Amino acid sequence: MPSVVGLLEQHELAARRRVDGLREEADRIQAELAMAEQEWSEWTIARERVGAVLSAPGNDSAGVVATDMPEGVVTEAEVQASPPLVVKAKSQVPMWREGLAGTALSVDYQRILAALEDRIRLGQGPLTCQELAAAFGMDVVPAKVEGLRSKAKRLVSRGWLAEPAPGRFTLARSVSGPGGGS
Repeated sequence: MPSVVGLLEQHELAARRRVDGLREEADRIQAELAMAEQEWSEWTIARERVGAVLSAPGNDSAGVVATDMPEGVVTEAEVQASPPLVVKAKSQVPMWREGLAGTALSVDYQRILAALEDRIRLGQGPLTCQELAAAFGMDVVPAKVEGLRSKAKRLVSRGWLAEPAPGRFTLARSVSGPGGGS
């Protein structure tokens, strides 16, 4: 008859092997996730650069003919035909301008504006991205926080938010929140 200690050691060894296997799988998935996020970031940058080139003053792309455009690709003619104050979800963040409502932003960006508007309404100071993640009920882990930081920095560069201190964000003076423009 095997000893109790021997049985415990066998179970411990089996559990250790399972943990090691799961750690290896988690490391593999984490590496794959990092590569996918990098690819996604590169495509996002490429789309933004193309958008900037196409919207540059003096850009004459009238001679460009769209042929066999993949489904979901928006042509410049479609962009010019759309209403100027409406931006579809997952599109670029427009530069803030007088009269442009926060509803022109996608839902994620509107949530950030609403959270910061609440802070101002309550007389509280700027928020960090960790505080935003916690306020949104997200896990406060680097991947989630960096995603919010990226969005907040984009809103700063487009004039919707201000960053009075590094890593702390508030609404720009002229922006009143997601519901209304100036």
